[in-house]
Amino acid sequence: MKKPVVVALTSYFKGNRFLERAHKLGAHVILLTIEKCLHEPWAREFVDEVFALANFKDVREVLNAVSFLARSRRIDDVVALDDFDVELGAQIREHLRMPGMSVSTAAYYRDKLAMRVGANAAGIAVPRFTSVFNHDVVREFLAATPAPWLIKPRSSASAMGIQKHTDANAAFAAVEALGDEQSFHLVEEMLPGEMYHVDSLVLDGKVVFCETNKYFRPLWEVWHGGGVFASQTLPRQHPDTATLRKLNERVHAAFGLRNGPSHTEFLRHAQTGEFYFIETSARVGGANITDMVEAATEINLWEEWAKLVVQGPDGYRLPSTKTDYGGVVVSLCGAEKPDDSGFADPEVFYRLRQRNHIGLVVRCPTHERTEHLLNDYMRRIERDFLAVLPPVSEM
Repeated sequence: MKKPVVVALTSYFKGNRFLERAHKLGAHVILLTIEKCLHEPWAREFVDEVFALANFKDVREVLNAVSFLARSRRIDDVVALDDFDVELGAQIREHLRMPGMSVSTAAYYRDKLAMRVGANAAGIAVPRFTSVFNHDVVREFLAATPAPWLIKPRSSASAMGIQKHTDANAAFAAVEALGDEQSFHLVEEMLPGEMYHVDSLVLDGKVVFCETNKYFRPLWEVWHGGGVFASQTLPRQHPDTATLRKLNERVHAAFGLRNGPSHTEFLRHAQTGEFYFIETSARVGGANITDMVEAATEINLWEEWAKLVVQGPDGYRLPSTKTDYGGVVVSLCGAEKPDDSGFADPEVFYRLRQRNHIGLVVRCPTHERTEHLLNDYMRRIERDFLAVLPPVSEM
């Protein structure tokens, strides 16, 4: 029986659990990455072949490279492990005429403007927004919509590249300063509220696994102002949990994700309590969110994604899950290898081992215990470890 050949495409270091599980399931795993990532600690014992390009900016060069590999390998699937590579993965699949997410569907999971237009059409609440094509339309939006406003890159991940403005003239000047990059941005109102994320797995267009979680601070604040990142599982019987699950299902039904993981973010308005869709993705969550989900449920989304790819939708079965509570706290720190031995609670499930970072994931039987530990850890990390650097620009 022929081994399934899976090309794992990524321009960032991530996905070792995916590579390991796919290999153990019998797949021939090809890692296609960029040269600056070759030195990273990939799980090479579970990778059959490794190839690298200088970067993924030249789509024709990437298509040529994968087509060359296909001359002597019968490629069965191309999986984009990172958010930045979702559209590229779709372009490769369409070039090779392979099944999977199309370019048009990928846009709903990468392009923030497409997301808002699609959500609007499906009746899902989004912050007021405008494209940045016509200058008169932008001026009218700034005049009609209360400040503050966010200028967002349409295809960046998380809070990267976002600008906040409170003066209409300054906001419009910032748009003009983007030059030819203007049309690759959008402008939207910045609503007050708390941020939530829903991490799920979709099978044949249906959400078969879903965890609802809440950030301690909006990612925009952490990214631009520094500080400690933290998130935790929502109380499982809370009304917001049911609301977010339904909204998450509506998003994926409208956008067309057929198979794979997703990380989707919502904002709960501080005054009205209404939930607004912010963005989604066809990937697992970053910042050790997958470890937090695994702590709470014993489901590792990297591994389940690999199973779904190798076994196919007809052969995949979701394992039984637990209903504990997970929490994660991560921060930059001054020490290259910080000593986290002082965090000795038995609930510690995972310790991050990344240079100049400290991070812990906890598993608890209750929401209250999780929240207590995270608040304690955040306070201690801010006091003893925290370092703040300017946000880096995207690659």
